[in-house]
Amino acid sequence: MKIILGSQSKWRKEILERMGYEFKVMVADIDEKAVRFGDPKKLTLALAKAKADALLPKIREDAILITADQVIICNGVILEKPRDAREAEEFLRGYNKYPAEAVTAVVALNTANKKRSEGVDIAKVYFRPLAEEKIRKWAASNVVLTCAGGFCINDPSFKEADFYERVEGDIDSVAGLPKALTERLIKEVQS
Repeated sequence: MKIILGSQSKWRKEILERMGYEFKVMVADIDEKAVRFGDPKKLTLALAKAKADALLPKIREDAILITADQVIICNGVILEKPRDAREAEEFLRGYNKYPAEAVTAVVALNTANKKRSEGVDIAKVYFRPLAEEKIRKWAASNVVLTCAGGFCINDPSFKEADFYERVEGDIDSVAGLPKALTERLIKEVQS
């Protein structure tokens, strides 16, 4: 069955390709700021569901639609994509004190039988102490504005040796699409 990735994320595309899937991309046009929950699991799941619901009427073929959303939690605060470089700097400074917890929700929906499965994965990133120069340099790049929490763990300019010590959990979850969860959800909706 065909796969449709309901995301324009370069990182999600890369992960799905590494998983061996051929797929096409569709982008859900939703107002993400209109969906609000204080619980990060509820928020990301609601956003992933909203993306799937927005795309479903546009799909005219039997396929498995995959949508996802992610936020970062730092010291109990939900961080989405930074609005600007200044906010990205604030996010990055916070990681000097607290780990970044990536909360990623995934929804898989079979357009033929309307079966839907969903789940949330959490992974933690422990940062190395970040010098102000490094924070300003990273925040000045356009990449930070495209990733929850202001960092993209798979970006070549974000090297493990320079930025983080370790990841607890699936590094692909931090990048936006947890492989094990996604694989399980695809299998659940196929039958």
